[in-house]
Amino acid sequence: MAADGEKASAPPEYTNPPDGGHSSVPDQDADIEKTGSAPAPNPDIHAGAVLKHVNKNDADEAYKVLVGHEGETIVITPEEEKKLLRKIDLNLMPLLCIVYGLNYLDKTTVSYASVMGLKTDIKLVGQDYSWIGSMFYFGYLFWEYPTNRLLQRLPLAKYSAFNVIMWGLTLCCMAAVKNFAGAMTVRFFLGVFEAAVSPGFALFTSQWYTISEQGSRTGIWFSFNGVGQIVGGCVAYGIAVGTKHHPVAIKSWQLVFLVIGLFTAAMGAVFLWLMPDSQLNARFLTPKERVMAVERIRVNQQGVGNKHFKWYQCKEALTDPMIWAFVFYSLVADIPNGGISNFFSQLIVSFGYSPEDSLLLGIPGGAVEVVALIACGYLGDKYKNRLLFSTVGMIIAILGMLLITCLPESNSPGRLVGYYLTQASPTPFVALLSLISTNVAGWTKKTTVAAMYLIGYCVGNIIGPQVFRDKDAPQYRPAEITIVVCYAVSLVDLLFIYMWCKRENKKKAVIRAAPGYEKLQGQEFLDLTDRENPEFIYSV
Repeated sequence: MAADGEKASAPPEYTNPPDGGHSSVPDQDADIEKTGSAPAPNPDIHAGAVLKHVNKNDADEAYKVLVGHEGETIVITPEEEKKLLRKIDLNLMPLLCIVYGLNYLDKTTVSYASVMGLKTDIKLVGQDYSWIGSMFYFGYLFWEYPTNRLLQRLPLAKYSAFNVIMWGLTLCCMAAVKNFAGAMTVRFFLGVFEAAVSPGFALFTSQWYTISEQGSRTGIWFSFNGVGQIVGGCVAYGIAVGTKHHPVAIKSWQLVFLVIGLFTAAMGAVFLWLMPDSQLNARFLTPKERVMAVERIRVNQQGVGNKHFKWYQCKEALTDPMIWAFVFYSLVADIPNGGISNFFSQLIVSFGYSPEDSLLLGIPGGAVEVVALIACGYLGDKYKNRLLFSTVGMIIAILGMLLITCLPESNSPGRLVGYYLTQASPTPFVALLSLISTNVAGWTKKTTVAAMYLIGYCVGNIIGPQVFRDKDAPQYRPAEITIVVCYAVSLVDLLFIYMWCKRENKKKAVIRAAPGYEKLQGQEFLDLTDRENPEFIYSV
């Protein structure tokens, strides 16, 4: 292993065509607001002083590709980049969207089953159903950090596909449960296998898309949670009504688990066949396009992946205030998510509707989630402010929860509309998930942060079903009040993250402006963290 700073072949320089082609190293300082009277710059600051962990022999995989093209100038015109981006979108986004929609549908199928006879048939009493809802996240929590390490060490697409296939087959096992213990066991392993999907998809997004594209893409694939809810409601209603008029050998709720589980496993096989691990083995790209796909994400200052675990990056993740603000948000905001995602069918029944009607009446909630996520993701990228646009969805969700809580029980339509509005609540969660792709650099740090964020997600979702106590049924008023409070606290946390990123950007601008500061060649692909790289700019 070469010592830090040992010389290695430098990657080629990439230049822009005179007609305004793709810029590989943009003037990022132009995006930073004026700092006013900044502290006096330190004349001793330079690349060697700032970058303490540079080892070009342990650089990003993309760095090695660019070294292989030493001396070659690759020009990416706007037309070529637009064509390349369209090709990437057409080959990647459908897979990410469908699988992520199944991720939501598979873990919430139990909500449909709860009003189709599951609770009676396996003799659930008291808080048993709440614990079945929570148990999924115990499995998720147990395996979250190991699965993030495996996402870094193993081929990204192949490991992700393995988990999709396994969670589909595990969901099928829910059709065979006979009691509370069996349901708890299956739900635990369902959480284990689904633990890879969100951090894995965040890695895919940061690997393939530029900072200005990541928010909208994350919003699109995450919005398929809503599509999953729409499809799930239709499938569950069709099976419930169909088996009522044409009985089959198994119960309707068992058939729901089998149909959705087998389809998921089949999609996992498709994902395994079609999804590339990175630009370097993408069969849908030509050799030249693979290099162009790597070059176009140079602006991210993150590269495409590094398989070596680096303790200093792990330590940085554990001592970064911004990261803990991410984790705190994930925990608090997902207390409502854990409750509503497992109880939404029963909540709609509490408004005065029949169990069968509740399956259909949950569908518009999925549509609200799709619209909110796509709109906030698009506007956040367009106006370069994902955090503030994402708060709109949370404010709408607070309004919806207040309608459920404050309207009289006789006002069923008004309370149902309130439920629909709560489905806009995931917008900040998705914005922060996309900011893990954008604002966290260094692949060990990124995978560690993804694990921390989703551990907070697990803890919140474990707590969530428990606030829906059986003794409070059918209205669950204490749970409704708890949800309003959690939403409000989450808004304050988002404001802190916004102000912290702005503050850090000003500090980095001072370092870059210091006399004698020099940017290392190929610095974008040296697997540096966001805090140690002065060229790294935090997005908001």
